[in-house]
Amino acid sequence: MTTPPPVGGSSGAPAGGPRAVVPPRPTHPPRPPRLNQQESYVPGDGLLAWLPFRPTIRMRLTLLYGGMFLMAGVVLLLVMYFFVQQSLQEVGQPRLMIPSGAGISVRTPDGLTFTNQAALDQWLNEYKSVQADQALNTLLRKLLTVLVCLAVIAFAAGYAMAGRVLRPLGRITRTARDVASSDLHRRIELDGPDDELKELADTFDEMLDRLDRSFDSQRRFVANASHELRTPLAINRTLLEVQLSDPASSPDLQQLGKTLLATNERSEQLVEGLLLLARSENELNDRRPVELSEVAARAVEQTRSEADKREVELRTDLDPAVVAGNGVLLERLALNLLQNAVRYNTPGGWVELVTAEVPGGGELVVSNTGPVVPGYELEHIFEPFRRVKGADRTRSDKGVGLGLSIVRSVVRAHGGSIEATPRAGGGLTMRVRIPKP
Repeated sequence: MTTPPPVGGSSGAPAGGPRAVVPPRPTHPPRPPRLNQQESYVPGDGLLAWLPFRPTIRMRLTLLYGGMFLMAGVVLLLVMYFFVQQSLQEVGQPRLMIPSGAGISVRTPDGLTFTNQAALDQWLNEYKSVQADQALNTLLRKLLTVLVCLAVIAFAAGYAMAGRVLRPLGRITRTARDVASSDLHRRIELDGPDDELKELADTFDEMLDRLDRSFDSQRRFVANASHELRTPLAINRTLLEVQLSDPASSPDLQQLGKTLLATNERSEQLVEGLLLLARSENELNDRRPVELSEVAARAVEQTRSEADKREVELRTDLDPAVVAGNGVLLERLALNLLQNAVRYNTPGGWVELVTAEVPGGGELVVSNTGPVVPGYELEHIFEPFRRVKGADRTRSDKGVGLGLSIVRSVVRAHGGSIEATPRAGGGLTMRVRIPKP
């Protein structure tokens, strides 16, 4: 029993064992795709991990600029306060002398009367201290008010300045995101001074040039291989069919012709699967709304005759679910999963196909009965040409081992996710999620 099935069918017989997800391979997007774009930010490690929002470089630069200004302002305030206090202490005061003689006194502004010189001097010292404290308190309040206002202005100016400084970096990021969507013809072409950011942009453009040439070469190779590989196989099939249609052929020759025709058909399936796998490796650039239930219904109709032949019951529960992608590739994805579930099943078993709308996109689930696949094999079912121990490697009715590899490539091209889960008693559940438009 082969794990990955045919060109037209997905691979992966049901299994028992621990839950298995898509085998770890680099995905096209820089981050794992998120179906729910409203997913909240999860703080990570670092100095700013306590923030409830994502600490962008612009925010960090703003905090840096504003924090430095605030620290400088506090230091300046303390220094100014110290010097003003020192100046007030050094300033002398006029000494009031009470003339000697009976009946002579001095009245202060607060209504006190002094006839003794020592008492008058003590009052003057206390009055000077109170006035100095009041002046310092007034100065401190005004300085703190000015400092707060300037700090707000500094943070706002720092935010604007950081945005201006990081504007070229944002342009580089947007271009990289477009390139990640398979638009390799985009270039940054950053203008401005010859600084580190322009050097980064120029280096990125050079890398894109090399990648563009490489992918153009790959596309030309796929186009040439599509013609060079399929044409001789089609000629061989025609010659074999002509020979088999000759009634004068001997039984041995008829049997040999049928064997060669089955081998030729398997080679055609292999070539078609490899070409489809090569075309579906890149993330889609042009996506359109696709009704997932309609795609699944067409795949069911194409699989029904084979399911009846193998005595496998098809069950469907198709709820509307609109996703963003390519209808042809999504139909091939559903067809591969269904054919895989039918071919790796047992007589009298069943295959269930369910489509539903989930937060952030649509979900397609294919469940089937069948033999148990070991858990250690389940995690490899998405690799090309992987076979489960004991599988018949000579039969062509179960495909060429590219089915689930094609499924995974189509899912990755749509920015979705896929996971395989074993069913109790044998069988497998394949769960595919595709983002909505």
